[in-house]
This record gives sequence, structure tokens and C-alpha cells, in this order.
Amino acid sequence: MIIERPSSARGQVQAGWLDSRHTFSFGGYYDPAWMGFGALRVINEDRVDPGAGFAPHRHANMEILSYVLSGRLSHQGSADDGGVIGAGELQWMSAGHGVEHSEYNGSDSEPVHFLQIWIQPDRLNARPAYAKREATEARDGEFVLLASRDGAHGGLPVRQDLRLYSLALAPGSSARRLLDAGRLYWLQVARGRVEVAGRTLEAGDALGFREESAELVLTGLGDTTADLLFFDLPPAG
Repeated sequence: MIIERPSSARGQVQAGWLDSRHTFSFGGYYDPAWMGFGALRVINEDRVDPGAGFAPHRHANMEILSYVLSGRLSHQGSADDGGVIGAGELQWMSAGHGVEHSEYNGSDSEPVHFLQIWIQPDRLNARPAYAKREATEARDGEFVLLASRDGAHGGLPVRQDLRLYSLALAPGSSARRLLDAGRLYWLQVARGRVEVAGRTLEAGDALGFREESAELVLTGLGDTTADLLFFDLPPAG
């Protein structure tokens, strides 16, 4: 089964300084048909005005990933000493038994554009942890591993049986991925335009794959390089 999630169907929250698009139910946006996809609970696409951001707040028992598309995201939290995440970088924060943190745009002149992703962990009340993956040069048509369970396969050590990949596709370039019917997959288009499974996808669009075993073919379209995230997830419990 292929599940379509068009960008235009997402929830939207605007707060003056914030423009946020919600793939799944989150905060004031609630849709019982979109409560997550397996262990993947949240994908919010956020644009934050210069100097603005999220005040300190608490999380527990959630794996939180922040993937910056443009600008610089400043972070302060009880699980780390704080820092700045630049374009192409990925931050992992495992909230464990509880953390307090804030995220804000440290620039006074440029907006920050990022994806915030929540993954339900495979263990509860663990010690909070934090790490950052530096930006790497995109390799056209190659799946680049960003995170995996406990870092066993490389990438950031997420506490869940998943592998998260980035994929850059220049116009006309293609990539292939063999799907396992026993796994769940989610493909999120962060930027650009691609063709996947006979569908044309734009930035913000997504596809979910359940009980699919075919070879997935992805092709870059348009005039710019597409930036995608590909989640290889455990089956739903």
C-alpha cells in the first residue's frame, strides 16, 4: 500500500514569527487519520523569523531530530551545552526520562528553515542524550545514512529500530531502493521536485509505504537538486 500525503493537506500553524506545516497531528492541529506512521510521530516543517523561537519547554520519552535546510538554528537544553545547527546538519536529542530545551533563530537578519522530527523510542525513561551530525557533501543519487539504531550502522545513535537516510537528486538523476514488505517506509521531500512510483512530488509532499516489496525508483525533476529524507522503520506494533 502506498499512502499519499500532499503538502497542501498538512496542518498549518502561523504565529507571526512562525510558519509551521504539520504532516501529522501536533499541538493545535488534530486529525485522527494522521496520528503518525509507525514509530514516526511528527514531521513539522518550520520557518522561524530572525531573533524568534520556541521558549524553554519539556519533553520526555521521545527521539527528537532537527534537520536544518537553510539558516542557523540555535539550541539550548539540559541534555547538552547548547550549540548552533547549520544548513545540512542534523541534531539528535533523546529526551529519555525528561529534558528541558529551547530552539530559536540566532540570526537577527535571516530566517531559519528546518524540519523537526519525532520518533517514538524503543525504551522508556533512559538517560537523556544529545549529538549532532555535521553537514556532508551531497552525493548525487546516493542514500546517505544519517541515523540508525544505537549508531550500530553509522550515523546518529537513535533509540529505535530505524535507519534515516538523506538523498540528493539532480535533475535527471535516479536512485533505486528495494523495499521489504515487513518494514514501513516514509519518503519526505524537503526541497525540489521528483518522480516516485509514478507520482510527481513537490517540496513538502510525502509517501508512506506499507507491505510493499517492489523496487522503488526515484528520479529528479525540474531545474534544481532535490533534497529528500527516507525513513526505514520497524513494522507497527
